[in-house]
Amino acid sequence: MKSLPLWSLRGRRIRRVFECGSFAEAIAFVGRVAAEAERKDHHPDIDIRWNKVALSFTTHSKGGLTRNDFMMARIADRLLARTASR
Repeated sequence: MKSLPLWSLRGRRIRRVFECGSFAEAIAFVGRVAAEAERKDHHPDIDIRWNKVALSFTTHSKGGLTRNDFMMARIADRLLARTASR
């Protein structure tokens, strides 16, 4: 968790709320996360509230956290920066 300071540990999952500039940016961000999740075959729980997107990762098949969850969290952090710069 030290390498992901904006993420919080919630039981057997990690979670972060991302704030985007607008609803359209939030949807674009979710689209990028979805594309990466498909490529990596590791999908988050997603909640969208206007310009805020909450992502939550856990590995259901393992009953908790694995390195895939942390990998996807780092990817999501990078994707937010890309979405905001467009």
